[in-house]
Amino acid sequence: MNDQQLLRYSRHILLNEIGIEGQQRLLQAKVLIIGLGGLGSPAALYLAASGVGQLTLCDHDTVDLSNLQRQIIHRTSTVNQPKVVSARAALHDINPEVECIALDVRADAAQLLDLVAKADVVLDCSDNFATRYEVNRACLSQRKPLVSGAAIQFDGQVAVFDFRQAEAPCYNCLFTEDSLAAELRCATTGVFAPLVGIIGTLQAAEALKLLIGIERGLSGKLLTLNALDMNITRSTLSKDPACSACGGLIS
Repeated sequence: MNDQQLLRYSRHILLNEIGIEGQQRLLQAKVLIIGLGGLGSPAALYLAASGVGQLTLCDHDTVDLSNLQRQIIHRTSTVNQPKVVSARAALHDINPEVECIALDVRADAAQLLDLVAKADVVLDCSDNFATRYEVNRACLSQRKPLVSGAAIQFDGQVAVFDFRQAEAPCYNCLFTEDSLAAELRCATTGVFAPLVGIIGTLQAAEALKLLIGIERGLSGKLLTLNALDMNITRSTLSKDPACSACGGLIS
């Protein structure tokens, strides 16, 4: 690291759990973020500020005025721009050293496999089950850690699936794809603005720890938060032997 980097990341370097070695790992890391909305906004901001070397941003949507209530990476001046373009500009202002790859696409299964293969950690910040299951399958296939987040109304959740571990559960173990669970969307049910900030920031924190090699965290666990009463619960997840996504995988 040069003198400017030592100064920029000095508060990380002072932490015994990170130090120069941990910060160097972040500078060399590659993270894929799926979705640059309410969750992806704070996650991307903190990952860039923390010095993650390369961020690949994937989102096919454009900035809408209604997004600005919670999607803090975007600005009034970027309404109607592709979200990845708006986000890349904001991240460059925070840390121009971070390489930001903006992909204005809705990645299909084949594209996701390629993108996941190139990443060290994947953040699922999407807002629909179909994408979550596709991302889960891609991360499973490539044995890449997945940090999954979701938020609706006043309820949020974060889970970490570290597929480098043979016994790690997957997203489908938690919510089976063939279930009849109703899908709620922010556009029709609403969402408390600070909630997505909390959940997205937790996703960034878990991603940074995975990259540095800090084992304490949410790997194999689900954290849920109700922002009305600030009730936080944490539960341990188990791999489902009958899971249609990961149950038949052999380490």
